[in-house]
Amino acid sequence: MIPRVVLVEDNPDDVLFIRRAFHKANLKVDLVVLSDGERAVAHLSADHAVALVLLDVKLPRLSGLEVLTWLRTQPHLAVVPTVMLTSSRDARDVQGAYEAGANSYLVKPVQSAALDQLIATLGLYWLRLNTSPDD
Repeated sequence: MIPRVVLVEDNPDDVLFIRRAFHKANLKVDLVVLSDGERAVAHLSADHAVALVLLDVKLPRLSGLEVLTWLRTQPHLAVVPTVMLTSSRDARDVQGAYEAGANSYLVKPVQSAALDQLIATLGLYWLRLNTSPDD
């Protein structure tokens, strides 16, 4: 079964680079891309087959931290691995993400080769090595 990854990202260039990185890493995923926090909540409310959520901090309509806080209150999503994948290095964002229940906080590298490596490592860990409660 191909794992479903929900990417909540409002920057189209970042979406393109992340999509390419999954492909380069030979990670077969069903990548669902949502461009704002409200769309993420609407989609995730009905999607019961999510393997991983990648969530930007700075999003239109609802912030990534607001989406994460909501996510952790939903019985079918509370244990879904959620990784903050963002350009923000702000200590308040990092602290807030972990307090809201993020499993990891990763800063998007500027260089595409570094992003490729980050996605390959992230995918290997969360989609292949990690055992989740639903496995």
